[in-house]
Order: sequence, then C-alpha cells, then structure tokens
Amino acid sequence: METTLLDRLKRIDFLLIATPAVLGVIGILSINSVTSDNATYPRAVQVQIISFAIGYVLLVFAARFDLEHFSKFYRIIWILSILIQLTVFIPGLGEDRGGSRAWINLGFTTLQPSELVKITFVIALAAYLRKHRDELASLMGFIRTLMFAAPVVALVAFIDMGAGIVIAIIFIGMVFAAGIRGGLFLRIVGVMALLFPIGYRFLESHQKSRFNAFLHPDDTSIPETYQLNQSKLAIGSGGLRGKGLGNGTIKEFLPVQESDFIFSMICEELGFIGGFCVIGLFFILLTRIWRAVADAKEYFSGLLCVGFMCMFGFQIFENIGMTLGVMPITGITLPFLSAGGTSVMANMIAIGLIVGSGMRSRERTYKHVDSETAPGIPLHR
Repeated sequence: METTLLDRLKRIDFLLIATPAVLGVIGILSINSVTSDNATYPRAVQVQIISFAIGYVLLVFAARFDLEHFSKFYRIIWILSILIQLTVFIPGLGEDRGGSRAWINLGFTTLQPSELVKITFVIALAAYLRKHRDELASLMGFIRTLMFAAPVVALVAFIDMGAGIVIAIIFIGMVFAAGIRGGLFLRIVGVMALLFPIGYRFLESHQKSRFNAFLHPDDTSIPETYQLNQSKLAIGSGGLRGKGLGNGTIKEFLPVQESDFIFSMICEELGFIGGFCVIGLFFILLTRIWRAVADAKEYFSGLLCVGFMCMFGFQIFENIGMTLGVMPITGITLPFLSAGGTSVMANMIAIGLIVGSGMRSRERTYKHVDSETAPGIPLHR
C-alpha cells in the first residue's frame, strides 16, 4: 500500500520539532540582551539565527536519512569521530580560546568539532552495541566495549573537558540501556567514582579551581566562587517576573554570559516564570525523546535515541545545576539556548535523527521485526 503525504505527516512528532524553535527564540532574545553592549554584538545574534535556519534544514535531511542501512560501517564512523576531533591540531586551522584548543577557524566562521563528535559517537556506539549485545553480560565483554569507546572519550576530554564528560555520560547510559547486568554496572560505576581523585591530579589549574569552588562555595579566594555567587545573585534578583529583557545588571560580572551562564541571565531578566518555562520546555523535549525510545522497533534506533536523550538530559542538568551551585562549573552549554552555531546545528541533527526514528517506527509493526528488536533494551522491560 502506497504511503501518502498525509500518512507521512501523521508520523512526524511536530512537538519535538517545535520545542527547539521556542527555546531558540528565547535564547536569541536573551543573547541579544546580554551582548547588546559588548564587542560580540550583533554577530552573536546573527550567528545564532543563521545556525537555527541551517539547523532546521539539517533536521529535515537527518529525519529522512535511515542510518539503519549504514550502521554496519560503524568502524568508519568511529574513525571519522577521531579525525574530526584531530582537526584542531592542524596548524593554521585549530584555534585557541581561553586556554583550550577546541575550535577550528574556517575564516568566515569557527566550528567546535567536539559537538559533531557527540553525534558520530552515538551512531558508532549504537551500532557496536547492537553487534556485540550478547557480550555485555560478561566483564570481558564490557572491557572490550570500553576499549572501543575509550579513544574517542579520552581524546575529546583531553581537548574539551566538558564535552568529554558529556560523551562519557552518553557511553554509560547507552551501555546500561543495552543490557549490562545491574550488579556489574554498579561495580563499574563505583570503581569510576573511586578513580576520580586520581583523575583530579591531571586536571588543569582552572579545572581544579572549578571543582574547588563547587566543594568550597564559601571560599572567596577561589575565582570561580565569585562567578558562582554572581550567578546565584542574578537568578535570585529576578524575582517572580524578572527585570525585563535588556534590564539585567549582573551580566557584566559573569564570564561568557551568553553561553555558560545564559540560564542565569534568563532568570534575572524574565524571572522565576521565565526560568520555569525554560525548564518546562526541556521537560517536554526529554519526554518526547523518551517516547521515541519507547516506540523504537529496532535495537539500533532505540539505542540511538537513548544516546541522544542522555546527551540532552545531562547537558541540561549540568548547565542549570552549575548556575545554581549544585553542580561544578564545567563550561557545558545549555542546548538551543546558549550561543554557539556548531552546538545548535549538531543538536538539530540529533533531533532530526530522533524524529526520523519515530517516523520509521510508526511505519512498522513488531511482526515485521527480526531478532534485533528494541524490546531487548531494558527500558522496554
């Protein structure tokens, strides 16, 4: 039976597509407000608008792109993840910012490769886990999976600690969803927690300072403590309705307020109501992604959606948490709100892949699915 245009439209999750647009409008208005009196204006606003326009084109393309046919080439995608990130070391192309060489300069604009690696990593890991799903019941199977992911995680973390943490969270979430035994999973997480003090010794001084500010919020000798206190002050001073767009007074005391601390600025200018609406929109976004996970008919597409749900969920929790002082300052941006063209476009690609997965899931019934079905994911049990 031929599928009509109306049938295709019925399978699209328009709420999942619309939510980033609403968040984007709020973000653009906030970026315009906080950058109106500094050197980045109006370029930051223009880049954000153009990135959303390109992002929706990429979303449509990604939604029509069935990765199921290309998942067997996951090793190539894995290698591509490494090569994309290594571009920052190419002389004349890589660019230093704030002591981190995490960008590439294309002349007319800059790109952050780690944002694209998040997408390729999810795709490669989902395909790997599908092929080796039966091995996760054993410790050696997990170690082999860890060895597959470790080079990408380590490279990204070496260049961009925040992005490295996000990818590590994606790995943990996808491995758990793929069916690792609960006892083994808890022991592994426990070992990772015990290893943190060792990893702390290898952090850069500014990274250590961020963790110290989180652990000792009353120690004013730590520079990041000042930033944290200003963030809390901005959120609290907004009251119920806020001071109004453009009327924020604390923005000059916060670094990269259009990116890392955009939520603080929204709360100051739009108040509790604005902050609550933003959190509500993110809740809608995550519940729609969860629905895509629940509806997935294939193991691969289910894991793909799980990976992106972990990516969005952790970034939202970490960014908002760090502005409130309940999480360390890491420089992780807030999806669709923080300024950053590469981040916007990568996030839109992720949404497109989720939408595409949902569309194809509604085309199929369980009787047509082979042994590699999504109900093998613990989330379906």
